[in-house]
Order: sequence, then C-alpha cells, then structure tokens
Amino acid sequence: MAQPVPSTPRQAAVGLARLRRLAYSQSVAPWLFVLPFILSFAVFFAWPVLSAVNMSFQEVLPGQVRYIGLENYRDLWNPTFRKALLNSTEYTIWTLIILIPLPLVLAVFLNSKLMAWRNFFRSTLFVPALVSVVVAGTVFRLAFGELEGSLMNTIITAFGFEPQKWLRHEGLAMFTLVLLATWRWTGINILYFLAGLQNIPRELYESAEIDGASAWDRFIRITLPLLKPITIYVLTISIYGGYAMFTESYMLWAGNRSPNDIGLTIVGYLYRNGIEQNNLGLGSAVGIVLLIITFTATMIQLKLTGMFRRED
Repeated sequence: MAQPVPSTPRQAAVGLARLRRLAYSQSVAPWLFVLPFILSFAVFFAWPVLSAVNMSFQEVLPGQVRYIGLENYRDLWNPTFRKALLNSTEYTIWTLIILIPLPLVLAVFLNSKLMAWRNFFRSTLFVPALVSVVVAGTVFRLAFGELEGSLMNTIITAFGFEPQKWLRHEGLAMFTLVLLATWRWTGINILYFLAGLQNIPRELYESAEIDGASAWDRFIRITLPLLKPITIYVLTISIYGGYAMFTESYMLWAGNRSPNDIGLTIVGYLYRNGIEQNNLGLGSAVGIVLLIITFTATMIQLKLTGMFRRED
C-alpha cells in the first residue's frame, strides 16, 4: 500500500496562506461570522421543530412509535384545550395593555433631569426582574392565599371588603397572574424604553420647546415616533412571553391543576399531555399549534405596525 507523502514546510505555508486568503475574502468572511448563529439555529430550533412536526403525526408509546395521521390534531380540539387557549390569549392581551404603556410612561419620567432620585428608582423598579420566577410565584401564592390573614385579604378587609379566594375565582386568578407579570417585567421594559429615549437627540426637544411645543406635544410628536422600533420589539417579545407563560401559573397553584383549569395555559396543557400523561404525540401537536399561533400573531402585528413597509 502506498504511503502518503508528507508535506514539506513550504507546502504547509502555501496551504495556510490559501486558507487565510479564503477566510478574508469578501464572499466567505461573512459566512464565517454568521456560522455560529446558523449552527445554533439549526441544532436548537430548526431540528427540534422538524422533529416535533414529525412526532405530532405519531402515537409515541414506550418502545412503540406509529404514524396516525391527523388524529392528534383532531383530539386536540377539546374543551380543555379551548380553555387553555382562552386563558393564554386573555393573559397576553392584558399584559400588552399594561406592560407597554406603563413602562413607557415610567421611562419618560426616569429619563427626565427634573426627576429626583432617578438612579434609585431605576434600580428599585428593576430589582423584581432579578427575582426567580419560582420564588416570585411562591410569594404571590402566599400573599393571595384564602386565609383571612393573608396579605391581600388583610389589605382589602382594612378597607371594609370581604376576604376573597383569589386563586379559586376565575377573574381574580387572572388578576393575580397579570399582577405578577406586571411586578416582574415592568423593570425590563423600562430598561428597553430608557435605552431608546437616551438615543433621541436632546436638540429635538430643545428646538420644539423654543417653537412653543408643550410637554405633551413633544411626547406625541417626538418621543412616540422615535420610540417606534423599541415599542415594536417590546410588543413582539410580549406576545411571545404571554403565550409561553407557564411557570408563573404552575407556582401560583403549586402544580398544573388549578380549579376548573382557571390557570391552565397552552404550555401547561402541553406539559400535562407530553410530560404528565406521557403522550408525546399530542404534546407535539400542542407545541406546533402554539408555534403557529405566536408566529401568526407576530406577523400580523408587524404588518399592522408597518415593519414590512418599504421606506422611501
């Protein structure tokens, strides 16, 4: 058998020079920079999604896998799933209504030079984002307990109201979930809006003030239009975060079983079928439907906000 001829130092140097020219070429260098993203996207997103799509058409049992067509999707449309879908949609809508205007207004105040103790309030409002969702959910479960001595019942009874079973009434349960989300994520969204506000040139406000524009006019005609990209970004991640919510509900009810499923979300329904009941086929179908819902909602809001409009 012929032995490979060892390369000489000159040949190795020539080969290294060719690789260097290739790496620095305009056609190859961009691909080298995006290669880590492409690999991570393919391994951690594309491949799991394709596997879930394939599994959603299967009946997956221990040691047995068989294709059953659209049976998982037919079984999916049931009262429990509709309840989970309604809960997730309502939760998402409420978080959008609260967690975009409120952080925006607070960010405007915290960005003003007239605001006293700005740095103190910035750090204070951001602290809840550093708290683990497990810890936050446990604290809220205790604060909104059924006993008369729980924090919220103590507060409302001091104002003459009757104690409430916060986590057993549908409306109060949703209020608790939204309040928990508001407490945890307001600081994060304030941070996004503050970053956008600090990139707006101060000269624009000074010119508008010289022209006689009021504070409200400056906010409407300068602040809001220039914060549009940040607002769209916050809106996009809020839609995803709303439909992907699970841990908050799980911790509030100390499990995935709330009374009459008032705290059940789409991800909770996926967890119930895929993990608790070991029905991976139906769980994959739930995941694919959730992906379609979030993708569709995101595309609609991007279209309505003009992100796909060609700039002149």
